[in-house]
Amino acid sequence: MHRRPLGRGRLLAAAAAAVLIAGCLLPWYSLGGDGDLPLTELRALDGSGILVFLAALGVLALLALPYAASDRPLALDRWPSFLVLTIVAAVGLGYWPIDLLSGGLSGMSPTSAPGWWIAALGVILLARATYDIWREPERA
Repeated sequence: MHRRPLGRGRLLAAAAAAVLIAGCLLPWYSLGGDGDLPLTELRALDGSGILVFLAALGVLALLALPYAASDRPLALDRWPSFLVLTIVAAVGLGYWPIDLLSGGLSGMSPTSAPGWWIAALGVILLARATYDIWREPERA
């Protein structure tokens, strides 16, 4: 059985999912650590960033779905599925700083929170991949 190649959009979605997972493993907020203050680090799984992680896993599942199913194209393997996962990731990423407003955003700088910024890049890549998938011709 011969499988069709993934295409540019799906390859970009796989790369975006890898970037999102890498961003979720790095700190999303860190404060202190200098002088007598203890270092406070929060990661994606400590808050709404879990949505980003779940969206990345969903993208990987969507990419593997055609290989696990039959040779016919699946209704789930279309651009609206990728759009929903992009929105879920963007909501998880966007809600994180709103949730931290009570504690201050000084720990959100790129040097203190590299994971959040890398995940933001991953969401942008996923949005671009969704656009590319939308522009692809329908699979027959």
